[in-house]
Amino acid sequence: MRFDQHTVVLLVRPTDAPELPRDAADRLQDAHLAHQAGLVEQGHVIAAGPFVDADDERLRGFVVLAVDTEMARELYANDPAVRAGRLAVQVMSWMVPEGNVRFESVPVPRSMLEAAAGD
Repeated sequence: MRFDQHTVVLLVRPTDAPELPRDAADRLQDAHLAHQAGLVEQGHVIAAGPFVDADDERLRGFVVLAVDTEMARELYANDPAVRAGRLAVQVMSWMVPEGNVRFESVPVPRSMLEAAAGD
């Protein structure tokens, strides 16, 4: 059997993440979303989204990338939320049977305002 290999990033809230005032946390989230959208536009990210209703609230999001694990680490080292210590990344390869998973190119929000517009 053949397999496709994808690089994935788990975005995790560290146990020692700094507490921020609401307005600072909102600005940081917007900066994170803008960074993520930029990676999509550059063709590095092929799917991304937050977790909801996770048993472990530290799990914040999941990203599938079209780059190797080393490049994924470099790209996410530049994420404003990672630099601020509000998110940490776990990078790994994900193997699925060849052709099992397909991704479509769709726009992603650059801010919380854009994300809320779909509600």
